[in-house]
Amino acid sequence: MSTDPAAVRVRFAPSPTGFLHIGGARTALYNYLYAKKNGGVFILRIEDTDKDRSSLDSFLESITESLNWLGTTPDEGPVVTPREPGVIKDKGGFGPYLQSARQEKGIYKEALDRLVPSGGIYKCYCTPEDLKQRREEAVSKGLEPGYDGRCRDLTQKEKEEFESRGIKYAWRIKTPDEGVLSFDDMIRGKIEVEARMVSDFVIMKSDGMPTYNFACAVDDHLMKISHVIRGDDHISNTHKQMLIYGAMGVPAPEYAHLPQVHGTDGKKLSKRTGAVSVEEYRDMGYLPGALRNYLALIGWSTEDSQQIFKEDELVKKFDLSRCNTSSGIFDPQKLDWMNGKYIREEDPRNLAKMAFRWLNEAGLIDDTDNIPRVIDAIKLEQEKIESLKGIPELIDFLVKDDIKYDEKSVEKRLKKDGVKKVLEDVVGIFEKAPDFTVPGLEEAVRQYVEKEGLGAGRVFHPVRVAVSGRMKGPGLFEMLEFLGREKVLGRMKYAIDHLT
Repeated sequence: MSTDPAAVRVRFAPSPTGFLHIGGARTALYNYLYAKKNGGVFILRIEDTDKDRSSLDSFLESITESLNWLGTTPDEGPVVTPREPGVIKDKGGFGPYLQSARQEKGIYKEALDRLVPSGGIYKCYCTPEDLKQRREEAVSKGLEPGYDGRCRDLTQKEKEEFESRGIKYAWRIKTPDEGVLSFDDMIRGKIEVEARMVSDFVIMKSDGMPTYNFACAVDDHLMKISHVIRGDDHISNTHKQMLIYGAMGVPAPEYAHLPQVHGTDGKKLSKRTGAVSVEEYRDMGYLPGALRNYLALIGWSTEDSQQIFKEDELVKKFDLSRCNTSSGIFDPQKLDWMNGKYIREEDPRNLAKMAFRWLNEAGLIDDTDNIPRVIDAIKLEQEKIESLKGIPELIDFLVKDDIKYDEKSVEKRLKKDGVKKVLEDVVGIFEKAPDFTVPGLEEAVRQYVEKEGLGAGRVFHPVRVAVSGRMKGPGLFEMLEFLGREKVLGRMKYAIDHLT
């Protein structure tokens, strides 16, 4: 297979059996990065030939939306049209990109028919019950439970007899009885297995449906896939697909098998350790750039262990040879840290756009009103924002006229002896302050603290709670200036009359 960058074509080929989860998203990202690094093409192909497990209508749109949100939009693949429910169109000239549609067009049957004359495949009339019984017998005798080749050398007469009894047949490929099967992996080097460990396997089921390995090999060949980048749980499949390529007489792609993604406990990802969908991370308020950046580092690193990448840096620096062979660890706490880093560096205007759905639900923003005010509030609290979803709770007291007072904060800071007098004194200072800005307010309050011989906390803390309803927030004087004299005095007087 040519490694000319202009010929690089990679694919992400999920089954529509669920939402796009972290492991799949990482695989898609690596394919995307490899394609863009080499000026190639990133393809989405949906492997939905398993009718019992696939749910195309439910999950295709979710998968494509998640890829788009993550910034890994395919160059080719099936496209769901929102204006035309149930309509799936192809983007690219190698479609259909749904295996079910390829099955309907007879693509796999044509590929099978081309193999029949070679003698490298044969009809198998063994029923599921026969196969189960023989596997159990083999295991009981300490033998390998693979297919025993029962139908490999049937005579024409025996075949006709089976078919006269209405017994349907599957197609199996003949595998070598001795020697070694091997391929060169771009991450792991040469991977070998004894040929006897791979028994004759089915490539076309008795119902006319291709098996995973056959459909995958046929599609990769016809779609001119140059490199297959996927999880290392597919290594055993690769040995089988190499045999199929050999039987078809066509070159195989190059392969790279990625390490699995585990939780911080070293085990397979679970809901508790981060095995949720990309959609859920989006709905929890993570930035797509942060999740993309973090996914790239699960099992891959640069020579200098760079952690934060600008959008184009990942493409420029991505190198499959830097992938680990051991499992990568998904650490939700590190993702949170990275999300925070991205939020700190984001333009507040963009944060407001990305958080619009939550701001709108909280009544803080709509299409035309209050947007500049919200952006300024975000700027004031940006250092404390951990997620887009959390923005409304942090800034609501800065934007809304009415605020909610936290009971614990009131009890700790306002229900104390002397607090009422302090607040009354500060109200007097604020009413007379000629300049309601940070420098003027801070100087006036600190002069009061010094004059009264009070600790700064005995003044700052009650004022903060009286004005914001909470103990935490932006800098006190920055907050006062932002809210303005009228709102600050109104809230302080309310606190004096009702909360002290």
